[in-house]
Amino acid sequence: MTKQATPAKRRKIASLDQRKARAGWWFILPFLIGFVIIYLPIIFDSIKYSFNEIHNIQGGGFYLEFVGWENYREALFDDPTFVTTLTSGVKQLFFDIPAIVIFSLFMAVLLNQNMFGRAAFRAIFFVPVILCTGLIDEVDAGNALINSMSDTSSSINTGSGENTVAQVVSAADFSRLFSNMQVGGEIFTYVAGLINNIYDIINRSGVQMLVFLAGLQSISPAIYESCSIDGASGWETFWKITLPMISPMILVNAVYTVIDAFTDATNPVMSYINNVYNEAGGMVLSAAMSWMYFLMVMVIIAVVVGILSAYIFYQKRDT
Repeated sequence: MTKQATPAKRRKIASLDQRKARAGWWFILPFLIGFVIIYLPIIFDSIKYSFNEIHNIQGGGFYLEFVGWENYREALFDDPTFVTTLTSGVKQLFFDIPAIVIFSLFMAVLLNQNMFGRAAFRAIFFVPVILCTGLIDEVDAGNALINSMSDTSSSINTGSGENTVAQVVSAADFSRLFSNMQVGGEIFTYVAGLINNIYDIINRSGVQMLVFLAGLQSISPAIYESCSIDGASGWETFWKITLPMISPMILVNAVYTVIDAFTDATNPVMSYINNVYNEAGGMVLSAAMSWMYFLMVMVIIAVVVGILSAYIFYQKRDT
């Protein structure tokens, strides 16, 4: 009786999704290593400092004294400037998010059209993002032209004397336009503020434009052809096809805009916390302010995600 050979064990082949998942982990591995080695200890130290008070030792060094929630109480109740700056920053954010998202969506729809020089126009609208980051931003900090364009209180010569940018907007007689439309003064003030702040809005819309462009180009042309055959107008196609298909990108851009606005170098809350940190003994107080600021940003992001998620359309794909 001959002994039968045991069949060779078949090697399990990973599926395409599993290989993509592994590639993704390898891609973010350098960030994970840096986060664990560099950033995680800093985070723990920041939390520890926020619950302690620093005492200097004569001859050099310091020691920490646990004070519990004292630094948080001082930031909220003994420092009125922090609370005022925080509330004004949040209020301004709720006005900026819709403006930036709507403007970037509008420009992405225009730049997605078939036209001559489309790539050049896309690059032009993304240039402010490059100019407002890193070393170039520091160099432009002393640029008088840039400061004048971004400052609504600066003056320009219109040929009939010096006029501020805000006065130029008022000269367009938007108040009469809104009064004829039976619209309240609050909306007029909001629209005039957006026009005055158009330079900053353009600077902060470059990344969102790219995200929207990627979403628009992922929509199958066959869907638009079907709408055209059925006689749908461009207005109907936008509201019933384009907007629902890129609604996930609206959520992504809204979250990105919130984070970008709260972490911007010119953010008044960030500037105030940095000033407190530079004061004598302000390290622990600024740490408490930073963590309250961080938790508030997380709550706002959760609210934005919760509201927009109810209106997001996800296309079902056959598996």
